[in-house]
Amino acid sequence: MSIFDKLKEIAGKESENIPGPVQYLIVGLGNPGLQYEKTRHNTGFMVIDKLSEKLGISLDRYKFKAKTAQALISGKKCLLMKPETYMNNSGEAVEQARAFYKLSIDRVIIIYDDISLPPGALRIRRKGSDGGHNGIKSIIQLTGEDTFPRIKMGVGKKPHPKYDLADWVLGSFGEQDAEKVKQACENACECIELMVQGKTDEAMNKFNS
Repeated sequence: MSIFDKLKEIAGKESENIPGPVQYLIVGLGNPGLQYEKTRHNTGFMVIDKLSEKLGISLDRYKFKAKTAQALISGKKCLLMKPETYMNNSGEAVEQARAFYKLSIDRVIIIYDDISLPPGALRIRRKGSDGGHNGIKSIIQLTGEDTFPRIKMGVGKKPHPKYDLADWVLGSFGEQDAEKVKQACENACECIELMVQGKTDEAMNKFNS
């Protein structure tokens, strides 16, 4: 039985009744709405969807301007989040939840798309700048911190310099890239499990591209 099979048994439909305080926020970035569901900009949402599937839970609570669910991951009570603010205002949801649970910024794990990495690649970092990503920019502005751990999901660079960036990130993956990203979502779930155990270095060594 895998770790996630065990977690599914524990979590199940009683995820909102996990005792104790929330210890980590696990936040995937993206845009709400069916038209954005499979786009490059929504790889953060894709990871949260895969993680919730593995845990046997649904993000069916609306709190902190986000779809949320509580889950037990490696013995840590976590709040999974998919902000409903649209990408550019992601910080509103993150900061509301962080402040409510009085969490230090290193207990906030953000998952998001990165055009500087090829599709399917991962890069785990403990901190960093926004790198031109508007969702990360919003989080840094509203939390006042850039020292939150993050998982960058490769979506590939624009096909040529004049290609509109918004059109690129709001476009969908081709068939081959979609398969690579599907595997990357699986890997990101394993990263999250390691990171909440305090094994970020191990996640980096195993998955960083």
